[in-house]
Amino acid sequence: MRIALTVLGVSLGLMTVLLSNVPSAADEPKQEWGTIKGQIVWGEKDLPAVVKLNIDQDPLVCKKNGDIVSEEYVVDPKTKGVKNVFVWLAAATPPKKGAKWAAIPIHPALAKSKDKTVTLDQPCCSFEPHVLAMRDDQTLEVKNSASVPHNIHFIGEKVNDNKIMPPNTSLTELVAASATPVNVQCDIHRWMKGYVRVFDHPYFQVTAVDGKFEIKNVPAGEYRILIWHEGMGWVTFDNPEKGKEGKLIKIKANGDTDLGTFKLTKSKDD
Repeated sequence: MRIALTVLGVSLGLMTVLLSNVPSAADEPKQEWGTIKGQIVWGEKDLPAVVKLNIDQDPLVCKKNGDIVSEEYVVDPKTKGVKNVFVWLAAATPPKKGAKWAAIPIHPALAKSKDKTVTLDQPCCSFEPHVLAMRDDQTLEVKNSASVPHNIHFIGEKVNDNKIMPPNTSLTELVAASATPVNVQCDIHRWMKGYVRVFDHPYFQVTAVDGKFEIKNVPAGEYRILIWHEGMGWVTFDNPEKGKEGKLIKIKANGDTDLGTFKLTKSKDD
């Protein structure tokens, strides 16, 4: 009996030692947060020309505010900043072919989107906004506030939907997150084109008229920045053939990480 108790005592002692070496939640490094910012600038020699679109359907309504110009290339002549560029954050390690990007930590304040709905309107025969970024827990509200009918045609990896929209109507559309953009077009007014990108996290932005972006409450540490433009493709950083992999960056905690300027040039990686 004494021998059995001794063995039991040794076993309990060994278990205590083993349990004491198991890391607790308190030992895990605390996730910290920061802000990233930067600017996308035109990298080609000549600035793109302003292109007037051929309005051959409902011109009295569509051109009531003047000519409609292409929004594929919108470059500020003073700063060379490029508008309508998608910028977003991704995990440090690119996925293998056919796989998804790994999830990244999300700040508690951004666990869910505050705005449950984002709006895409077509009041004067063009999409407003021309490009739109949203999260997969948001609903896309499509409006036709014009006095002529439109159709809204979504073409993407996970959506192919086409609906007629009479004047002054609206509808809602649920779009899943995808690694590729959703093309948006009106087949009645063939010049009407736009893009929607849907993300499964809150760390994305579309550049302003000066090409600048700022994304707050991003996780500190090593991640990748990805940048895509409808006309020029991916910002390719160091490797012109791997723009889809983005650029590895280090985000500092409790402050701003200024990524500087990125030049937008024609990409080989489509």
